[in-house]
Amino acid sequence: MTGEPTIGDVFGEMIRDAYAVATGVGPRPLAGGRLPRPVIEIIERDDGLVNGAPAAHYLDPPQAWPPHDHRAVDRVRGRTLDIGVGGGRIALHLQERGTPVTGLDTSAGALRVCRHRGVRDLVLGTVDEHVADGRRYDTFLLLGNNLGLIEGRERAPGFLAALAALARPGARIIAHGTDPYGTRDPVHTGYHALNRRRGRLGGQLRLRLRYRQLGTEWFDYLVCSVDELAELVHGSPWRLVDVDDADRPYYLATLELAGA
Repeated sequence: MTGEPTIGDVFGEMIRDAYAVATGVGPRPLAGGRLPRPVIEIIERDDGLVNGAPAAHYLDPPQAWPPHDHRAVDRVRGRTLDIGVGGGRIALHLQERGTPVTGLDTSAGALRVCRHRGVRDLVLGTVDEHVADGRRYDTFLLLGNNLGLIEGRERAPGFLAALAALARPGARIIAHGTDPYGTRDPVHTGYHALNRRRGRLGGQLRLRLRYRQLGTEWFDYLVCSVDELAELVHGSPWRLVDVDDADRPYYLATLELAGA
């Protein structure tokens, strides 16, 4: 016994159990042998910070969404790629509205839950891998704070180039981000300072996810200001054309393919 988790499909196992607790479909994790146990996503940061959050929100119906999610889906047009589809909440809503939508995720378990919930078009893999499939899209969604998939300065050019390779003329990206710099909590301001000393963006998180006995490898996930996003987009095939910060510190960033 090492005390370290087994590397596996953390998100898939977690979503499967959250779906079982919510619906009674499939075996449920039990506490005390009888009662369903709350499904909690555990997030570890590389400075030792540990946070937990209920996983049920990945399955929320539209009436439980925050306002910016509704404004985001109202901006969707044409064939759409929902990147980090998770439990399928956005894809299902778009599908019901008649929007042709594909859900993309690296979690096979999450895609199984999406399929069971009725999402019709699903792809396992990264945006880079999906380029080879030859599909093209009008809208890319990075909701649920999935602007973080840009990771940081090193990954941003490749990530944005992959989306450009998947784009039809006039395509747009609609991304949900969070400005991390309004906090005065020294746990977070100290981490921002540490990151800058390491040559990283202040909100560039180094994380791993845990669920039960499983863990992920460590990965980068970016929480950035609008100004930092503009810096990352500069010189890419995309241009930042609109920022909706009505729910600050959360914001919706709309990017359009340059030359559109």
